[in-house]
Amino acid sequence: MRFKKGIDYVHISKYCYTISIILTLVGVISLAVFGLNYSVDFRAGSSVDITLTQDLTEEQIHPILEGISADQGTAINPGDNRMTLRFEKVLDENQEMQLKEEITKLDAGASFEVNTVDPEMAKELARNAIYSVLISCIGIIIYVSIRFEWRFAVAAIVALLHDAFLVVAVFSIFRFEVDLTFIIAVLTIIGYSINDTIVIFDRIRENLRFAKLKTRQDLIDLVNKSVAQTIMRSIYTAVTVFIAALFLFLLGGESIRMFSLAMVIGLIFGAYSTIFIASPFWFLLKSRQKNKPARAAS
Repeated sequence: MRFKKGIDYVHISKYCYTISIILTLVGVISLAVFGLNYSVDFRAGSSVDITLTQDLTEEQIHPILEGISADQGTAINPGDNRMTLRFEKVLDENQEMQLKEEITKLDAGASFEVNTVDPEMAKELARNAIYSVLISCIGIIIYVSIRFEWRFAVAAIVALLHDAFLVVAVFSIFRFEVDLTFIIAVLTIIGYSINDTIVIFDRIRENLRFAKLKTRQDLIDLVNKSVAQTIMRSIYTAVTVFIAALFLFLLGGESIRMFSLAMVIGLIFGAYSTIFIASPFWFLLKSRQKNKPARAAS
């Protein structure tokens, strides 16, 4: 068989691998040096989200924090009619009440949402988040291995880990806040990406039934043909979900902003890896199998 029309995705993937390796190295360095900007969900302390009727400045807030002995280690994130205070230590009832009273003197219409996490709960949440991602990956390996073969499973996991890690790397590089909704977004991205990848793998398996693979080029043509037959479906799906996630990020509430941002980033990487990482990686594994008899004969 010869597939001469369309784009040579297998050839382009060589450059994509280089780009992905560079991004991965940058992400590893960023995580090693800066780590992640964890929210109160993953570290002990209190978080106070304040909805304001007028803008307050950090200069107005610092004297209040000093008055309640909570000025050290407090992050102040002002916004439009909003302000978020992150305390490294858990506020007691007196500090919390005094904080509300002092800010209400500056803005009588202010409303407060206080979230508190103790050290043990923070550690447990972080541990469970890691377990949830690992268990989902193991489940995907088992499912794909049973439905297809182990080479498809390995290629799928490489693509999924690629997507998940690059989202984490972007959050580390730009110091975006990581909370529980971020973990939900990563799991959602994994589910979306494997669904998109399975569609292409299914087409590859279907084309394998009727293909006569005699050379390495035949296998390249088969992968290119399979990707070409499903790429528009992948692009349409990615664009549709991307638009919804983008508007959630732009117009949604503060509580789902990081979830929406992670989805936007993950959808871009997911569509990219499905086309240029997963299928070409399967080709690399399969081509080694096809070359074994030839080397043995020679």
